[in-house]
Amino acid sequence: MTTNTTTNATASMANTTNEMTRRLDFAKSAPKVFRALIGFDAAAREGLDPALVELIQIRASHLNHCAYCLHMHTNDARKAGESEDRLHMIPVWREARHFFTPREQAALALTEAVTLVADNSVPDAVYAEAATHFDDTELAHVLALILTINTWNRIALSTGKRAGSDDR
Repeated sequence: MTTNTTTNATASMANTTNEMTRRLDFAKSAPKVFRALIGFDAAAREGLDPALVELIQIRASHLNHCAYCLHMHTNDARKAGESEDRLHMIPVWREARHFFTPREQAALALTEAVTLVADNSVPDAVYAEAATHFDDTELAHVLALILTINTWNRIALSTGKRAGSDDR
């Protein structure tokens, strides 16, 4: 019975793996949409500190369980000089606030609220705190960046992108 259960579980995992390899290539299947998203992403980043951009993308990818984007953005952050200590503390930033500036903390809190919007909307206090650290233009760009990474996460998860492949 145990062997049969193990065999069935292995077969089920193999089927899941096979299904994943047959998923579409979003960029090739919807090139206009893909290019529009790249443009939106590039516009969202304008004027934002690259380190802040990566923190936002990493936190949203954690929350969305997107291993593909998490791998990509932690590597990008390392290449940009981000410390391993800070990278390790992103998921628990509230318990490790001393690793992050108040501005970064406000961006991380807003990232969580927008990413998990179905759970509790975007609380006024979270939005108000972010608005104290970012002017209207910056805040609009932070929100746009949060929206883009959430979109990229959903594309990667829906199309079965594999962590480590980094095929952008």
